[in-house]
Amino acid sequence: LGRVLPVIERLAAELDTPISIDTYKPAVAEHCIKAGATMVNDIRGLRDPAMMEVVAGSGVAVVIMHMKGEPKTMQQEVAYDDVISDVKAFLTRQAEVAEEAGVDQVIVDPGIGFGKTTEHNVEILRRLGELRGLGRPILVGPSRKSFIGKLSGAPVDNRLAGTLAATAIAVVNGADIVRVHDVTECKQAVAIADSVRTAQWKGSNGPHHH
Repeated sequence: LGRVLPVIERLAAELDTPISIDTYKPAVAEHCIKAGATMVNDIRGLRDPAMMEVVAGSGVAVVIMHMKGEPKTMQQEVAYDDVISDVKAFLTRQAEVAEEAGVDQVIVDPGIGFGKTTEHNVEILRRLGELRGLGRPILVGPSRKSFIGKLSGAPVDNRLAGTLAATAIAVVNGADIVRVHDVTECKQAVAIADSVRTAQWKGSNGPHHH
């Protein structure tokens, strides 16, 4: 709270932009919502009943993220029958529970890098479109993640190019929101990717999502 509350208070006073608080701690979420946060990004995917209680009926949007295990252990043993099926099943269930509890808007995040191998992360990006069947906005956070380093050999402080590629692929394949560090550069990549995606949908007479 010492770190995030002063920032949220100042931003809320000066900007109309929605503010997202990234936390799995119910008390932090509660204080930040009171201070003006309009979105809670929960890496535990609302598995904590106390967090559900805080966000339900508060009017905020909630990002439900898929994570295998806990942050300390998530990369130790990573096995899925089918990573997209597992992710989709979890997000479907949690989103339904959240809506029944009175969460205003649910956003889903497949949790790239959270209990996933490089191969799993690639598979999620490739098959992201399968999550569109949930009928909810999709958030993806590929920025500077270790899988970019593993695929490209780039150290963490030099992963902008890989991040731009992953971000563009995510958007073309159906991401509605991307969580990034390098906003200006990613905004440019998203503009290109989004125009390709829009043209694809017009061409295929497929579903139109905005």
